[in-house]
Amino acid sequence: MADALIYVLLERLASTTYEYIEGGVKLVLNVKEDVKKFTRTLRVIQAVLEDAEQRQVTDQAVKIWLDELKDVSYQMVDVLDEWNTNILRQQVEKQEREGDPNALVTKKKVRFSSFTRYFRLGKVSRVILRHDIALKIKDLNDKLTEIYEERKKYQFLSKELGIQQPQQPQRPQTASFVDISEIFGRENEKKVLITNLLSDSSAEGKGFLIIPIVGMGGMGKTTLTQLAYNDDRVKTHFDLRKWVCVSDPFDEIKIAKAIIGKNAPNSNELDEVLQCMCTSIQGKRFLLVLDDVWTDDPKKWEQLKVPLIQNGAKGNRILVTTRKHEVADMMRATRNKINLGELNDECCLSIFNHMAFLDRDVHEFGDISKEIVKKCKGLPLAAKTLGSLMQNKTKMGEWKEVLHSKIWDLEKVEQEVFQPLFLSYNDLAPTIKCCLLYCATFPKDYQFERDDLIKLWMAQDYVISKGNKEKETTGYAVFDNLVARSFFQDFEKDFDTGTITSCKMHDIVHDFVQFFTKNECLIIDHGEETTSEPKVFGDKVRHLTLRYVPEGPLPLFISSYDCKNLRTLATFNSRITTIDPNLILQLKCLRTLNLSFNPIEELPKEIGELIHLRHIDLSSNPILKKLPDTICGLYNLSTLRLMYCSGLTKLPENMGNLINLKHLYVKYCGLLESFPKVIGRLTSLQTLDACSWGGDKDEAFQIGDLRNLNLEGSLEIQLGGDATDKSEVEKAQLWDKKLFNLRVNFAGRTNSSSSSSVEILNALRPHPDLESLEILEHNGTTWPNWIQSLHNLRFLTVAWGTLCEFWPLGKLECLERLAIFGIEGMKKVGVEFLRLEHQTSFRIRLFPKLKRLHFYHMSNWEEWEGVEEWTKEDSEITIMPCLSELRIGDCELLKALPDFIFKTPLRTLDITKCRRLAEHYEEGSGERAKISAKIPNIRISSG
Repeated sequence: MADALIYVLLERLASTTYEYIEGGVKLVLNVKEDVKKFTRTLRVIQAVLEDAEQRQVTDQAVKIWLDELKDVSYQMVDVLDEWNTNILRQQVEKQEREGDPNALVTKKKVRFSSFTRYFRLGKVSRVILRHDIALKIKDLNDKLTEIYEERKKYQFLSKELGIQQPQQPQRPQTASFVDISEIFGRENEKKVLITNLLSDSSAEGKGFLIIPIVGMGGMGKTTLTQLAYNDDRVKTHFDLRKWVCVSDPFDEIKIAKAIIGKNAPNSNELDEVLQCMCTSIQGKRFLLVLDDVWTDDPKKWEQLKVPLIQNGAKGNRILVTTRKHEVADMMRATRNKINLGELNDECCLSIFNHMAFLDRDVHEFGDISKEIVKKCKGLPLAAKTLGSLMQNKTKMGEWKEVLHSKIWDLEKVEQEVFQPLFLSYNDLAPTIKCCLLYCATFPKDYQFERDDLIKLWMAQDYVISKGNKEKETTGYAVFDNLVARSFFQDFEKDFDTGTITSCKMHDIVHDFVQFFTKNECLIIDHGEETTSEPKVFGDKVRHLTLRYVPEGPLPLFISSYDCKNLRTLATFNSRITTIDPNLILQLKCLRTLNLSFNPIEELPKEIGELIHLRHIDLSSNPILKKLPDTICGLYNLSTLRLMYCSGLTKLPENMGNLINLKHLYVKYCGLLESFPKVIGRLTSLQTLDACSWGGDKDEAFQIGDLRNLNLEGSLEIQLGGDATDKSEVEKAQLWDKKLFNLRVNFAGRTNSSSSSSVEILNALRPHPDLESLEILEHNGTTWPNWIQSLHNLRFLTVAWGTLCEFWPLGKLECLERLAIFGIEGMKKVGVEFLRLEHQTSFRIRLFPKLKRLHFYHMSNWEEWEGVEEWTKEDSEITIMPCLSELRIGDCELLKALPDFIFKTPLRTLDITKCRRLAEHYEEGSGERAKISAKIPNIRISSG
């Protein structure tokens, strides 16, 4: 992990700001030069890290050297953070002294309150602090110089120009031979694969088909390919079969020569070799296996692909095994991709028994075998490795020792199971390695929420923005990279967009990242701290996760074991009620604090001392009533999560000082009726998942105060009560906010309001790039006047209102999903819904991208008008050409569906609790037969 950490630190050093705002304060002890010297030394060390990382596994001295380097690097990151925090503090103090020209407070100026004694320093104190920081930098520079000198005795191989390159981890060569008697499972995958190999279909008429097999290392991709390659039907079907172990780098000349075989030319000129390859495959139906492909560089692939396409006979097949989904994407072969998942326990047990027992009685250790196999979690390589490990173990004690061992403590597993994962890990960029290893802080089988995980990476400075890119955008790319390389699995996707929203990590991958971080990331269940060896605790631990802590205080063993360098403290399945202030004061390096789902009544004010904190999660805490004012001195805080804190009544008055706060989550905080006015000063704020306002307009946050925030992403606006009028809403200037998702909820709004919900909606007018819109409990009779201007709107939900007519939505060219719920005033959906009545164009496309259409709980809806009577000479009307799903529920009075619905490519028709529709389309009727011939998936019921 050292190489990744050093990369992050170097990026941080490059972006460090040294100057203070106050012109009279000079740099102390030439700190800028010290940082430059530190950077130069670190860059020289960086050149040997790749070799050092590989040697640390077998050389304890190298590991100690790397640990010392990491310690210095972590300390330097924290010192730079102190320097930057001092500058941020000065900015806030200057704003307080001079008054903020953008401040929203009119009656009284917000001042430092109870956290003053922690953060407000006099000029002399500030100079002393800066002097102290400068001395720390000088001291770290001296330590790094010692480490730099010590590196010479290890004679590391360097990446520097002119010096021998460190060897890459050995990628095992593969061949086509396989012993079928040792293979268990994969029957279904083999059947699908052989069917694709023998079928007459081809990709886009090009005469060949590419079939990628994708999965994590050790999942059996090569074995499955060998099974198909050696199948008798496959042998007779193809004139020519070639197996090429590609590995990395992707060498076009080597691959072409392997295809040619013994007649390959001696020349290494690409064109000559490819010409010879074309001759060798000319007119032949071939099967080409490219095993273990890593590169996703399209240029390299295209040079080989073109001659393969242009030669050979119809029915050619290229079978590709890879760990990276990006390879399948690059080859444009995702349609035929086979994602290889876990084997079931029965097949893993068969592999294990075959390796473990040979001629012995399987039943001798039968029960314990099943328990050991559970460690494999469906990974065939792990079952094979553990089975071979047990071959010579004949005593029950030996078997139990393996059963109760951590998998990475077994040397054979480390060498054989982790090696393929290490190859995948080594292929990652340094910052992505950090992000992957951070996942060791979570328990096994944990469901990662994508957006939360990215924010946690950002809190550790693992995600670095480049150019104008936001860190979140870079974080999404990191997440997608890990998904594409099979480090994550069990995906859950957004219903509308198909974007991955959460995932899990395979247990063996989790074991691997824990193995890599076993002295830095600890997961401790309650009671384990009394049985664990003290050496695993201490100042080497950076990330600590506690589980199953019973009701009571945060455990004090953190203090007794000197975990002073913690950067993450998280709890899961715990019931912590109090936190010792003295313990908090020892966690000065903390960047992430996750105390969600704990019944904590209050946080100690000492939390304001944790200046490095970036991420605080207190969500799902029902008895938390308020936050200490000192939290407002955490100038680095980026994310504050308070969702489901149902007892929270107010936010601190000085929250305007959180100048780096980007994400504030307060949804489902039912007692939080308003925000302090100074929320409007948080110009860095991007996410505000729910807005509350009301009370004194001079003291409380109002909807118009949104204008000062740089919101993007999602926003929910609650418009209950009677305090909001259209003039206040217009001040919000939502049309300037790059929101992609907007939810407007009128629940609880009274009739005494000065403006109607129609006027309020018209005043909201979101940004034209809005993609998703929800309008709830709108009590007007018309739609907002800006709805037609949302040319990028993809998803629209309107629910529980009194609308009595449909606004013409048919021209929303990007709309993909439309859901209408509980509109009691609606009796008829007419052709105005399609926007037909005023059409002048002869070629009309209405709802051109709509895929899903849902109507529910429309108790007064009787008629849905078709277009039979709408005539216009020489016109062409295309309605919903992409519609695949129509769902209607609890619409008892609706008589029939319009004629145009049956001209769409509808695949699913689901009608429930619709008595009259069920009668109209009852089984055996002519109407039912008519629609059954057109729609494959139909469910119609009256109940």
